[in-house]
Amino acid sequence: MPRPRGKAPGTPELKLIEAWAAKSLVALGEDPSRQGLEKTPARVARSLKELTAGYWQDVDKIINGALFDAEYSEMVVVKDIVFYSLCEHHMLPFFGKATVGYIPGGKIVGLSKIPKIVQVFARRLQVQERMTMEIAQTLERKLKPKGVGVVIRARHLCMEMRGAQSQLSPTVTSALLGAFRSDARTREEFLTLARRPEQ
Repeated sequence: MPRPRGKAPGTPELKLIEAWAAKSLVALGEDPSRQGLEKTPARVARSLKELTAGYWQDVDKIINGALFDAEYSEMVVVKDIVFYSLCEHHMLPFFGKATVGYIPGGKIVGLSKIPKIVQVFARRLQVQERMTMEIAQTLERKLKPKGVGVVIRARHLCMEMRGAQSQLSPTVTSALLGAFRSDARTREEFLTLARRPEQ
């Protein structure tokens, strides 16, 4: 039975993860009591708690204190937000950069909140496509902007280390809502900014 979301795993849940990690080491032919591995199950439990912290973060609380009325109506873009996530299919890392933009419709959000929103959704078991859309839909719901755009470029170790073993083949996903989808000039401006390398 899944543990309810919104609450960080406590000692009982962490002990379950430790036991699972120890059994996995045995199944792989290792000795979890040897010096190099004796603390590994506890480290695995703590690292998984940290890497999935987005499950118990409240994105509404993150945003609500930083919404401001503003007449500004030009594009706001935050580029190259670094993130690390775990793919839900193999629990291996995928990582990269997100570019997030929106056109205010009367409200703006504190710029520091945009990377925090990205991290909330990255720190879950994810697929890149869903993560991209979740970020865009959250901004659309909270800001009611004229448009939202999100572009994510990431490397997937589940593809590079195993399976296809296709190294250095980044995956690019985008979510374009409102004017970013319906207005060709707005869409092209955003995508150009997202592609342009920083000096």
